[in-house]
Amino acid sequence: MSFTSSPKMGQGTKLLIEMGPLAAFFIANWQAGIFWGTGIFMLATAVALSVSWALTRKIAMVPLVSAVFVALFGALTLWLHSELFIKVKVTLINALFGAVLLGGVAMGRSYLKLVMGEAVKLTEEAWRTLSLRWGVFFFAMAGLNEVVWRNFSTDAWVNFKVFGLLPLTLVFALANAPYMARHMSEDEKADA
Repeated sequence: MSFTSSPKMGQGTKLLIEMGPLAAFFIANWQAGIFWGTGIFMLATAVALSVSWALTRKIAMVPLVSAVFVALFGALTLWLHSELFIKVKVTLINALFGAVLLGGVAMGRSYLKLVMGEAVKLTEEAWRTLSLRWGVFFFAMAGLNEVVWRNFSTDAWVNFKVFGLLPLTLVFALANAPYMARHMSEDEKADA
């Protein structure tokens, strides 16, 4: 999940905005349980979006969709006093991202290019391949989340969410970096 950067937002600020809500969720769950953790996560997500907006005057689509899911499923978790909703949120948002990317490929479109196209210039075939890879990855993360929340304790699931999903996503992104470097458009290679 990447917020749109701007000259007003340094990398440290951007990282704090992106990781702050997850860290707040982990700490609040550790100190007071899943329901407090969920409420703090909702609040921290709203604060992160507000700060991002204040600094850049724009919010990228992925964090916005994620925030809507946090608000909706967090509210259901608190209202119905059931941790099921905050756990299933991870599955559903990953499945949504996977479906959007793979559906886009099936329709001849690369929605990944819409999200990342300003930062990276790749050939159309590379965007298609990356969209396929990320679409499958998101479905795999949805499936993995289902296995973890259904078979382990809530605290184990929180640890997986914080210390499992994020590192897996970073490793997957880094594994795709050489492919992206090989398939930069000629204009991007000239600028590099």
